[in-house]
Amino acid sequence: MRGRELFLECVRGSEAAHTVRGMEPYRVPFAFDRSRAPRYRLLNRGVETVRGVTATLVGPGVMPAPLPRSLAPGDALELDIRGEDLALDTTLVVRWLRPNGDEYLWRVAF
Repeated sequence: MRGRELFLECVRGSEAAHTVRGMEPYRVPFAFDRSRAPRYRLLNRGVETVRGVTATLVGPGVMPAPLPRSLAPGDALELDIRGEDLALDTTLVVRWLRPNGDEYLWRVAF
């Protein structure tokens, strides 16, 4: 068997394949508003309240660290993010928990 065929054959018979097939897709519930930079807005456009929402910067940009908080549908987290060229070398990482406790991370580019 060729590499790809062997891989597909292994995945088809695996326990993980059955688990993945039964999973419901989950969309990131946020919209990231860049229109008023350096003031950015993370808006919960989902249908459930998410908790433990945090934002962290990776790269040389600077931002006051917001405390973890809950965001109900329609709520927003205001972020003041500054840097020389954020689009070139900085990424925002958003972390949150769904009501069932599942943790998610979302990387946002500028």
